[in-house]
Amino acid sequence: MDQHREIAELDNLVLYDGVCKFCNSSVNFVLDHEKNDQLKFTPLQSELGARVLKEHNFPIDYTESILFLSKGKLEAKSTAALKISKFLKGPWSLGRVFLLVPRFISDFFYEIIAKNRYKWFGMTDACMLPPANHKERFLE
Repeated sequence: MDQHREIAELDNLVLYDGVCKFCNSSVNFVLDHEKNDQLKFTPLQSELGARVLKEHNFPIDYTESILFLSKGKLEAKSTAALKISKFLKGPWSLGRVFLLVPRFISDFFYEIIAKNRYKWFGMTDACMLPPANHKERFLE
């Protein structure tokens, strides 16, 4: 299968900064609170992450935000995070109502955290290993 078609067939893929402790904690939070195990995950630093970035005209070294690939569309920043929230249980799924907030406002708050995440939460030397009970959901 060619790479373009392979990426086009991916759905509900979360791309995250694999060396960011806050991002890794966020992935674990999603895993712990997800409704139906529909999401897949890959670090931005992975080979698949690089191919998705290239396919959607993002810089190959992009790590500024979480990304969410669904139905062929790649979302970034607050939009990605809020669209991921619809897959969560209970009150966490209500986060998607903030999609009604103008993007420039929600991205403003998102970017404050994103720009300071290494300083506030730290970095790891390597991407996290997927939890054993979710290993098949991590594509690389």
